[in-house]
Amino acid sequence: MKNTIKIERAIKNMTQEELAKIIGVSRQTINAMEAGKYVPSTVLALKIAKYFNKKVEDIFELEDED
Repeated sequence: MKNTIKIERAIKNMTQEELAKIIGVSRQTINAMEAGKYVPSTVLALKIAKYFNKKVEDIFELEDED
């Protein structure tokens, strides 16, 4: 699953650690999502989308192999 979390963080000039604290996860979780190694739960995806004031599908995109 591709995502634009890193881009959204850059727009807000924030670190992985800052986003992690706001969303309630570890920095490693944010890192893993950005690297495509972790697929978030629906609740986590919704929290991230809400924080960035975007639709979930604007941040997360299914790839053919998903």
